[in-house]
Amino acid sequence: LSANYAARKLGIRAAMPVSRAKRMAPQAIFVHPHHEKYSEVSANVMNIFHTYTPLVEPLSLDEAFLDVTGSQRLKGSGREIAQRIREEVAVTQGITCSVGIASTKFIAKLASQHCKPNGLLEIAPDRVLEFLHPLPVSAIWGVGPKTAESLERLGLRTVEDLAQTPRSTLIRALGEAAGASLYELAWGR
Repeated sequence: LSANYAARKLGIRAAMPVSRAKRMAPQAIFVHPHHEKYSEVSANVMNIFHTYTPLVEPLSLDEAFLDVTGSQRLKGSGREIAQRIREEVAVTQGITCSVGIASTKFIAKLASQHCKPNGLLEIAPDRVLEFLHPLPVSAIWGVGPKTAESLERLGLRTVEDLAQTPRSTLIRALGEAAGASLYELAWGR
């Protein structure tokens, strides 16, 4: 179902079949899931989020986007809000959380992924391309293994490579929707 960071170092990934994970790391400790507890903690964390903003968009049990733009006058900067949320989650739920702060959901999600586990990373609007462009193309939403192969064949390995490719070329290679979307995301839009 999931894999902690120690297991990930052994090649185990989330959503990997347990039988495969056991073959890869027979020494690993496998813990039975407790879905009810996860749901309870998730609801509690979402309630914490709602004390800072009504604009909470859950992505999964353990992930959400928060728009705190309208809360900053009363509750502080995005960074201050994030720090308070992280502290409150740790104290009340006994878990850590990683937070990415940015002007778009896409960049915030990437920032969150880059500061795991238990970190906070803020990407200022004027630093988006500096952060985004060195990343591999696989970091972009919608780039799975097949799309990554197609981009690799075109010699596109980084987000900057993708951004510097004409939009029309990407559309020709990947189709209208995918090509246009990847081009925009490569520019942080």
